[in-house]
Amino acid sequence: MDSPRPSLETEIRLNRYLAQCGIGSRRACERLIEEGVVAVDGRPVTRQGVVLNPEVQSVSVRGNPVERDVLVHFMFNKPSGVLCTSSDPQGRKTVHDLLPDPPARIYTVGRLDKDSEGLILITNDGEFAHIMMHPRHHVRKTYRVWINEPIRSIDRRTLLSGVEDQGEILRAASVGSSRGRAVYEVVLNEGRNRQIHRMFEGVNRKVVRLQRIAIGSLRLGRLSRGGIRPLLVTERRSLFREARGHP
Repeated sequence: MDSPRPSLETEIRLNRYLAQCGIGSRRACERLIEEGVVAVDGRPVTRQGVVLNPEVQSVSVRGNPVERDVLVHFMFNKPSGVLCTSSDPQGRKTVHDLLPDPPARIYTVGRLDKDSEGLILITNDGEFAHIMMHPRHHVRKTYRVWINEPIRSIDRRTLLSGVEDQGEILRAASVGSSRGRAVYEVVLNEGRNRQIHRMFEGVNRKVVRLQRIAIGSLRLGRLSRGGIRPLLVTERRSLFREARGHP
């Protein structure tokens, strides 16, 4: 599961370097700098924009040395019944249990419910994860949804205009025509907690199976259930372009 080590810049901004070390998003790393818990060559840094040479300078956070990780980016076909977490106190099966020789500090980008299945991204790249998850980037996610009975035209219009639930307006970007008796492709611009289940409950339907089949232009394709593969460089670049509003 190793990926080639990225080329190392001679100089790099401190917040970006911390993100590449898996500490968090650039914004989160900026907050750590503001808190005064980041040091370069043993000296605390509190101002933004500091540039360093990681080949010759050392960096620590709260006294703990940090190093740039070998960044890895995978797509995984999560089976139903598996949790998107590194461990579970109840002993239930997690994504980490299914990964062959997982690198340290690897995590899922967002989550799928335990009973949902399909495409999920796995990485140790904090910056990549932040861009993929942040609501303002509107990375579209496409789902195949099996429900207990077909919806009507008025129900589709409701799903597109928005269902109000628990003080939130939940809406789909698109709802495709039925595939089979009651199977639909639903596209979301954002991902609220159990959003698709709640939306269909709002039109008196029950989701009986849910599968994510695409994130942006990246599609699940023929990846087998429980299968994992590295993202191609072209796929990762496409996701970045789409997240930044240039699909």
